Amino acid sequence: MNTTPSSNSSISPAINPAAAPERALVLGGGGSTGNAWLIGVMAGLCDAGLDVTEADLVIGTSAGSTAAAQIAGESPAKLFAAVLSAAPPQRRGPAGPVAGPVAGSAAARPVTDHLERIDRIIAASADAADMRRRMGAAALDLAAASDASERWRATVAARLPSQFWPERRTLITAVDARTGESAVFDRHSGVDLADAVAASCASGFAYRIGDGRYIDGGYRTNAENADLAAGYGRVLVLAPFGGRTRTPVEWGLDLASQVEGLRAGGSEVETVFPDSSAEHMFGANAMDFSLRPAAAQAGFDQGRALAGPLAELWG
Repeated sequence: MNTTPSSNSSISPAINPAAAPERALVLGGGGSTGNAWLIGVMAGLCDAGLDVTEADLVIGTSAGSTAAAQIAGESPAKLFAAVLSAAPPQRRGPAGPVAGPVAGSAAARPVTDHLERIDRIIAASADAADMRRRMGAAALDLAAASDASERWRATVAARLPSQFWPERRTLITAVDARTGESAVFDRHSGVDLADAVAASCASGFAYRIGDGRYIDGGYRTNAENADLAAGYGRVLVLAPFGGRTRTPVEWGLDLASQVEGLRAGGSEVETVFPDSSAEHMFGANAMDFSLRPAAAQAGFDQGRALAGPLAELWG
């Protein structure tokens, strides 16, 4: 378990945790391996007697949106078993990680190329709002060349145990590709669960929902969007990318800034990052499907070990 260090952030009004909504679970983005790790952590915690899926609020971003939807329809234990028993992926074309299901690029391009493209856009941007608009414009260009929305929706829907929004409050994040503004979907948004998750995972092209176009929710802040848990007394953040950010710290999008804002508002917050021994399974390797079982097992082992320390927070 890692407690995110403090950083610059906006200060939200103080709240009385005793009178606030109770528990929020934040599931961050992190690619295919990140999704597996999230499932593993939740399964390990549950195996050790701490079921964090009973949160009053679940916030899912990118791969975390898939995990949020998955735990709405299936137990962490069964999801974990499914990751471990999945057949090894059949590689097509050159070996190496490619973008694909769960984390969100509809095109099969190497992750490193994708990250380099993101870095170029960030470097050319004046601020966070400008970055989101530029990301959206680039994604719209890709969608105009080849709109893979229908195919991507089918891929995402096949990964969800249920196609229905849970009764428990669940927020799925995305960004409007045309305006760069935040889009947060819930069961009252009039958007199907599969569409919300597909939009949150669209880190390459702009995903189409009706007349709207959306890109990955990770562009809203960092990869967690933990700020949406403001007002909740206890917040647990599972962050596959370890709170790292590719954007300038002064933009305030990093997880440390989000956590500082929550704590300034009166929330108790704990963050969980992958152990250092598992870090090679994320980043450039985040879309290597062959690493999913190992990532899930690493998460499971962490979850079991952290159930005791986290029990006080979760109550």
